[in-house]
Amino acid sequence: MSNLYIMTLPHLGEGVKDAEVSEVLVSPGDKVQKEDPVVVLESEKASMEIPSDISGTIVEVFSEEGDIIFPGDKIISIQEKETTTKEKPPKVELKTKKQKNKTNSSLSKEEQKEIQGQKTTNQTFRTSPSVRKLARELKINLSDITGSGEKERITRSDLINEIKKRIKTKTNSVGEEIDFSQWGTVYHKPLSKIKKITGERLEKAWREIPQVTQFDVADITELDRYRKKINTENTPPKRTFLPFLIRAVTQTLKEFPSFNSSLSINKEFLVHKKYYHIGVAIDTAWGLVVPVIKNTDKKNTTKLSIEMKDLSKRAREKKLKPEELKGGTFTISSLGGIGGTYFSPIVNPPEVAILGVSRATWKPTRLKDKKTFTARYLLPFSLTYDHRVIDGAQAAAFTQYLAKIMSNTSFFE
Repeated sequence: MSNLYIMTLPHLGEGVKDAEVSEVLVSPGDKVQKEDPVVVLESEKASMEIPSDISGTIVEVFSEEGDIIFPGDKIISIQEKETTTKEKPPKVELKTKKQKNKTNSSLSKEEQKEIQGQKTTNQTFRTSPSVRKLARELKINLSDITGSGEKERITRSDLINEIKKRIKTKTNSVGEEIDFSQWGTVYHKPLSKIKKITGERLEKAWREIPQVTQFDVADITELDRYRKKINTENTPPKRTFLPFLIRAVTQTLKEFPSFNSSLSINKEFLVHKKYYHIGVAIDTAWGLVVPVIKNTDKKNTTKLSIEMKDLSKRAREKKLKPEELKGGTFTISSLGGIGGTYFSPIVNPPEVAILGVSRATWKPTRLKDKKTFTARYLLPFSLTYDHRVIDGAQAAAFTQYLAKIMSNTSFFE
C-alpha cells in the first residue's frame, strides 16, 4: 500500500514568522524526487526554494501564489509510491458560469458593487482570492496598488504596505506624499519583497540598537603575496581574500566571546555561543541575502572557498535552502570587489556586531623601525557593534587583534 505524506513548512530562521508563496512549481499528478523544489518562498531574508522531503506523486497543493504561510502550515501532499493501479490526481472542482452567477447572487448589492470597483474596463487584477477578500473588507480599491509580483501580481504584502502607507499619510505629516511629476517625468519601480522587508528590519535595528562604528586598517601585504602564491601552486578553487578574512574573524571571536553572543529579550544576560557560524552578505538582483557558513572554526581556506562559491551561485539563482539562512553568530559585509574606503554597516540582530570590509589599496607607509616610506597593501574595515553589549575599548581591541592576524601569514599555513 502507498502512503500519503503531508509536507509542512519548516522553521525559516530567527525572527522570520511567515513567508509569501511567490511561485508554485508543482501540480497534482506531477512526479517529484526527494530534494526537487516544490514552491518558491520570499521571506524577510531571502527568496528560497523549498525542496520535497520525499519522492512520489503530488496529490494536492495547499497554497497558491501570493498566499502568506507560516511554519507548520501544509504545503503539499505526496503519494510516496505508486500502486499497481493508476491513480488519478484529485479532481479539482471548477465552478461553472451558472454556479458563479449563483454565488454572486448570494452577495449583497454593496459587495457586488465593491467587487466591480476592483476592476478596470481593460483589466482583471492578478491576485489571490484571499487578497481580494481582504481588500473588499477594508474597502481598498486594487487599482490604487502596483503589484510587485510576477507580471505585476498584487500580493498580500502589497496590500498591507498600501494600508501602512495610508495610515502613515493620515498620522504623520512628515511622511506626506510628494507629487514629483510636477517638476518632470518620473516612473515608479516597485521594490522587491526582499528589499522591502530588509528595509523594515534595518530600520527597526537602527531605531532599537545603539550602534557605534570602529574604523581600522590591516596591512595585508604579506597575505596578498601568500594568497597569490598558493593560487599559483595549488589546484582550484582560486582563493579571494574573503576565506582568509572568515578564518581571521573566527579566531578573533574566540578571543573576544562577547562579539559572538546575543542579548536576551529581557536584556538581563548575554547568550554566549560556543559555535562559529559566519553570515556573508551577498548582493543579488533582487536584494541582499545573507547565507550562513556553519562551523567556520573547523574549515580551512580551501573548504571555505568552495562553500562560498557554491552559496554565492545559488543565492543569485534563488536556490538557497531555509537552513542555510539560519543560525548566524556574526556577519561580514564585503564591498572590496566594488570599492570605497570605509562604511558603517548596520548590526544584524540577534547578533551584536558586524564587519564591513572595503577595497584594499597600495599606499606609502612609514614602518615603525624605518625612517623611509614603503608601499604597503592596506585593507580598510569597519566594525559596527551594539553599545549595550560592547564598549569602545573592546571594539578597538577587537579590530587591532583582527588586523594583527591578517598581517601574519603563519596563521593561515
